[in-house]
Amino acid sequence: MIKPTGWRRARRGALGVLTTLSLLTGATAGYSSAAPDTEKGGNRQPVVGRPDLDRNGCARIENRLPTLKDWPKVDSRIDKNAFDERRVAKIVAGMTLAEKVGQMTQPEITAITPEDVKNYFIGTVLNGGGAWPNKDKHATPEAWLALADSYWQASVETRTKIPVLWGIDAVHGNNNVYGATLFPHNIGLGAAQDPCLVRDIGEATAEQIRATGQDWAFAPTLAVVKDDRWGRTYEGFSEDPRITRAYGYEAVKGLQESTSRRLGENGVIATAKHFIGDGGTLKGSDQGVNPVSEAEMINVHGQGYYGALAAGAQSVMVSFNSWTNAELGIDEGKLHGSKKAIDEILKKKMGFDGLVVSDWNGIGQVPGCTNSSCPQAINAGMDVVMVPNDWKAFIANTIAQVESGQIPMARIDDAVTRILRVKVRSGLFSAPKPSERELAGSARALDSKKLAREAVRESQVLLKNDNRVLPLSSRSKVLVVGKSADSLQNQTGGWSLTWQGTGNTNADFPNGTTILGGLREALGAANVTFSETADGVDPAAFDAVVAVIGETPYAEGTGDLRRTMEAAKIYPGDLAVLDKVAGKGKPVVTVYVSGRPMHVNKELNRSDAFVAAWLPGTEGGGVADLLVKGRNTGKGYTGKLSYSWPKDACQTPLNPETPGYDPLFKLGYGLANGQRATVPALAEESPASCGGGGGGNATEDLEIYNRGDVDPYKAAIGSPENWGGTEIGVDGTASHAELNVVPTDVNVQADGLKVTWTGTGPGQVYMQSPGAGNDLRGYLNTDAALVFDVIVNQAPANRTVVSTHCLYPCFAEVAVTNLLTNLPPGKNTVKIPVSCFAAGGLDFEHVNTPFLVYTDGPLSASFANVKWVPKAGLDPDAKACADLS
Repeated sequence: MIKPTGWRRARRGALGVLTTLSLLTGATAGYSSAAPDTEKGGNRQPVVGRPDLDRNGCARIENRLPTLKDWPKVDSRIDKNAFDERRVAKIVAGMTLAEKVGQMTQPEITAITPEDVKNYFIGTVLNGGGAWPNKDKHATPEAWLALADSYWQASVETRTKIPVLWGIDAVHGNNNVYGATLFPHNIGLGAAQDPCLVRDIGEATAEQIRATGQDWAFAPTLAVVKDDRWGRTYEGFSEDPRITRAYGYEAVKGLQESTSRRLGENGVIATAKHFIGDGGTLKGSDQGVNPVSEAEMINVHGQGYYGALAAGAQSVMVSFNSWTNAELGIDEGKLHGSKKAIDEILKKKMGFDGLVVSDWNGIGQVPGCTNSSCPQAINAGMDVVMVPNDWKAFIANTIAQVESGQIPMARIDDAVTRILRVKVRSGLFSAPKPSERELAGSARALDSKKLAREAVRESQVLLKNDNRVLPLSSRSKVLVVGKSADSLQNQTGGWSLTWQGTGNTNADFPNGTTILGGLREALGAANVTFSETADGVDPAAFDAVVAVIGETPYAEGTGDLRRTMEAAKIYPGDLAVLDKVAGKGKPVVTVYVSGRPMHVNKELNRSDAFVAAWLPGTEGGGVADLLVKGRNTGKGYTGKLSYSWPKDACQTPLNPETPGYDPLFKLGYGLANGQRATVPALAEESPASCGGGGGGNATEDLEIYNRGDVDPYKAAIGSPENWGGTEIGVDGTASHAELNVVPTDVNVQADGLKVTWTGTGPGQVYMQSPGAGNDLRGYLNTDAALVFDVIVNQAPANRTVVSTHCLYPCFAEVAVTNLLTNLPPGKNTVKIPVSCFAAGGLDFEHVNTPFLVYTDGPLSASFANVKWVPKAGLDPDAKACADLS
């Protein structure tokens, strides 16, 4: 029997609310009444089973989790079945090596045809963020199903007739699909502290995926985020592992609808990701190094996996990050190549019997590997290898490596056994083609507006409410201002139709409602006046002002913050809007749309009420429901912070277990509806940057370009066509007659700029900040170097220079013609001591262009990871200034 779309189990209320912050020690773990953690049995391995349930039948957010001394054995809701195992073993025994390696290979839909699926025995495909059937952003469910059918048909026409799986990043609804309802990102759901809500969203997301023909969701993200500078903070439910553990269980349960043997008929395969420690990297650096002890990895970063695997998660995605700490003797390096993490911990100790999948070209980051060749990753336990474009080379290389003995056949057989086990459990072998399955093409399945609106209401956190400004009277006449009031792009954030969430308009979300639209619905259009910039309007003519401001979309890598958490420095236009409406005699209500807590002292000072709305998705009406009295049956604000909120711009990491923990708002803070809470005037002074610059000593890298512009720097090109500069767009492209730029892969996906000088005239590529420049004397004081990664595609024909500018014509340059000509093939890291620029007369107190490359002849080079690094000028591989003349 198929339950109607929108059906939900009876539940009411969010239980397990954070109450005792003192319990958060940073070394917590373990629960289950059905299969309790065991600590008292000497060397007995702890066991984790199903969680204790609240009165609504959902996983309880426990007050305390016992500390584990070792990785626990996880008792999955899905049991191994002898009949299935015999069936799988028989299939594997009859397969050729090429068929087995094909099952392990996962290309991207833009790089593989149905005929390729058939000819190479491909086991799984994926679509990345921003990849759609026929490259059509507005592809219909029918177009998605047609492509799914073609892949499926090709796979069952092979000798083995093993159906292909299609995986998709459905991280807040089926977010790649035009017209689908998008839910709040995980950070908002964490603030709701409602595991039942997460289960229901998982069910609704699975139905959305079924509507377009996919079988596999790359969700949920289970990162326990410890540094909010990380650009994926919003993908994590909380910095509190207790929330992540309960949510991990319910998210998987909702997505898979598992029984003891199979996924439910409307379920899809869930993916616990990213294993392990991605939320604990140093400085919140995406794909960086997590240095924690094994005990902390067990008791903090492992918690979400205990919940997800107990719920029966059938796939686990490995993280891009490294796990390294020389002082503790930990040297796992990139986890894609870690046998300890994948095989010994996940598969053996934790007992995971599903499939392990790599992340996008993740094997290429393992030392000694490339995107198309990595026996170390497969030997470490990788079962499905996400190799989007180089998949043919990967198949050829892997077959050769098995034949040469580099990869044992037993490891290949284990990988294929796991893949087929999951396919059997998912019901794929008995399912018809995607267009004939339940919910296929269902418009109702894509529409989850009622549930999403409830999720928006539950997730908001009221931080300030002077004089009980909120809720507003339903008869209020309001002025609405701010860049995010009428922007579904800003509401939905990253992973929304496109990878970064950029390049979208309201028309790309035809069934969505902006916050402005929600207010017009609540108050009547005649009572709502909108002026994005607040120019030419008098706040005194209204009962209140609602300012909707905050972050703009970003996803992994480009969202990392490098120097400050201060919102006013990153988004100065928001403060300018508030300055126009604050202090004019009418209350200002600020709705802050963001993917993480930010330093917003200035914004708070100018606001009478302040609401953290996170990234609410397509149902902006849920925000208006709480702003206006009577729109939510009297419940009002119930959300509580699942992340600590900073009181200064450099206060990170910021967690309850951090020594000297002193946030502006503690983990678990949140006002109730109508509750008055006066926030005293806050300090507005802040450093220009955190850990660098000025006349002292720089202690932090000055990031300039890292998978995108790093604020305040903007990448641009200049030439006789426009020496004033043409900014390189968010799509990574710009073009003059003399040179052009396109995005490229240098270290990771789309992290670099490939610059080609045509030779028709002079041209330059550069990174520049606005205004009078920045004081970078601290980098000269610490023997810093300008460091960048480069691949030379075509050596320079004429003299080429790297320069830094202190408001032109103040600049200094070094010649790099011979350097670029003589670099070996492939990626190289170049280090130029900043003292070389000092010798050329650079004024370090006013540097506005810390990186510029100029030539007037043919040259093609790809640049990435541009930064100034303290002490790097002393490294043995730093260039000598005398050689750059």
